Amino acid sequence: MKIAYIINSVESGGAALPVPAITKVMRDAGHHVEVFALTRRNGLAIEPLQDAGLTLHIRPGTRKDHLAALRWLNRQMRSYKPDVLWTSLSRATLLGQMVGKWQHIPVVSWQHSARLKPFNAALLRHFKNRSALWVADSSCVAEQTRLTLGVTPDHLVEWPIFRADPHMPTAAPWQPGTPVRIGTLGRLHPVKGYDTLCAAIALLQTRPGLPPFEVLIGGEGEERPHLEDLIARDGLPIQILGHIKDPSIFLTQLHLYTQPSLWEGFCLAAHEAMLAALPVVASDAGEIPSSITPQTGRIVPPQNITALADALEDLLKQPEHLAAMGQRARASVLARFGAQQFDQIGQNILARVEQIVAKNH
Repeated sequence: MKIAYIINSVESGGAALPVPAITKVMRDAGHHVEVFALTRRNGLAIEPLQDAGLTLHIRPGTRKDHLAALRWLNRQMRSYKPDVLWTSLSRATLLGQMVGKWQHIPVVSWQHSARLKPFNAALLRHFKNRSALWVADSSCVAEQTRLTLGVTPDHLVEWPIFRADPHMPTAAPWQPGTPVRIGTLGRLHPVKGYDTLCAAIALLQTRPGLPPFEVLIGGEGEERPHLEDLIARDGLPIQILGHIKDPSIFLTQLHLYTQPSLWEGFCLAAHEAMLAALPVVASDAGEIPSSITPQTGRIVPPQNITALADALEDLLKQPEHLAAMGQRARASVLARFGAQQFDQIGQNILARVEQIVAKNH
């Protein structure tokens, strides 16, 4: 098959970073894939996509010019002549569904979010039958796709978006006499809950008996000035490092990971941290609570400053146990999301897509 993989943008994080692993399964099965991005935004995903050998087509537009984006996508598809449009996230899906209808091309659509904006949810629900197949990136997103969009089980499959590589390096254990390094990865956006993290760290500083610790935030975004003000105001031991080009190296420098998000879908970053042998303290959001147990970390309510501080304190009080918790976390994600499972699920879905394409012809 000739697959047009349509994404919203080539910004860091989001749905762009798993694309190399997903499209590798497609290409290994003998299909031709090219990526079409409706806008560039920060462009930080361009390099990893190109390093994966993917051909990129990036529209020079914004997030709001939907008509111009639709026209561009329609022209691109007339030129590329794909057998199937594979869309990711709401904008790409809605525009892809329109182009697919006009050009009689079947559409397969990812769902990555467990919390859609009401207007997007209404549109996707109305046009749900324009996608021949929906692919949820986790069990929590599959459930929301059924409930929110009304997609029936016979048109919905799950492909967990995380390919756990057993060769990924792991974090070194904490050593007595050194600070405990707590880290987190994500764009600096209100949904990531970093203001809650700042408040929790401020609370932790008032509690006695804890070893020295520091917090490293890897990411960039609109919330940076606000977070820097909070850090300066309260004298917090937090550093914002900006965009992290290689998350695996960043994670190996930590002893503990936290993900204080308000909501998530699968949440790749938390699972990558577990693969790096780090215990994780995270919000009860998306797929995360299905992956973390008391033996591998802690789950707290979103935006609950005291609960986040308590959970971090609980683990900081016994830093010598962090490495063992992290090893259990790594074993858990390798068992649930191993590379062989990821590839096999993808191959099974592609076989189903081939049948859809054959019927279309």
